[in-house]
This record gives sequence, structure tokens and C-alpha cells, in this order.
Amino acid sequence: MTTPRDLLMVAVEMESRRPEQGDLSLALAGAEVIDLLGAQAIRLDDERIVPVHRPATGDRLLDEAASSLVRQEPYESVGDWLWRRGRGLFSSYLAALEAEGQATRQRRRWRPFRTGRTMRVDSPAHREAAKRWTSDDAVLAALAAAVGIHDERTAD
Repeated sequence: MTTPRDLLMVAVEMESRRPEQGDLSLALAGAEVIDLLGAQAIRLDDERIVPVHRPATGDRLLDEAASSLVRQEPYESVGDWLWRRGRGLFSSYLAALEAEGQATRQRRRWRPFRTGRTMRVDSPAHREAAKRWTSDDAVLAALAAAVGIHDERTAD
């Protein structure tokens, strides 16, 4: 799994407070930058994202992120890219998870045509995201904290 998918899975699990979609979209874009750095698809030059190569990550949305990079100087700043890429990113990732059977919408009996809360589906991907979350992965914890997600086990 990728950091953005793990972050979204953690957000879906939050019972007490789920982040706003816009905040989560920006954090998902930030998670993409982190994964692209890890894949050596980009490097940072001061505050600019410099594309290095286009790796096939095996994740459609992460490949889409790599393809959306500005490839000519002056390269795009991290902030500008986050805002541009983040626009609607929550919906894109949620739709991908639903299409893959990783998440589902809880239907309300008395409102059959309205979709309810997003619920996780027990799967290896969710177990991996939960494992990463409970292991206090620094990257995932920092991204989650940026949108107000805290480990509810240690909130007291």
C-alpha cells in the first residue's frame, strides 16, 4: 500500500473526529510527495519539486501524481503542487478504495438513496494500514496529526 491509502484508511477508522475533506485532500497530496521521494521519482530543490523519472509504482493514483508534475524549469513549488494536486483528492482516493472493495458506504435503512458513513472492509490492506498506524510510523503519524487525527487509544 501507499502512504496516501494508509492515511485514508486511518481516517476512515476515526470514530470521534474525522478530518474535513479539504484538509485530508492536502494531506493525501503531501503523502504522495513523500512516496514519490521514496521512489526517487522526485527530488526537492529548495521549495521546488524536481521530477527525476516516472516510475511505475503499481498504484494508479500515485502514477497519476507523478505524471502531473511540472517537468520544465522553473519547477513548481511544493505548496503550489499540494494545492493543485490536492483539489478533490479525497474523493479520488475514496472512490479508488471503494472500487477495489477496500471501503464501502454504510446504507441507512430509512434513507435508502443517501449514502452513509464510509466504513472499512476487513482486508490485508487495512490490516497493513492499521499495523503501520499502531507501530507509530513517524510519517503516517505526522500526516495524521496535521489533519487532527490522533491515536484514540492514547488520547487520554
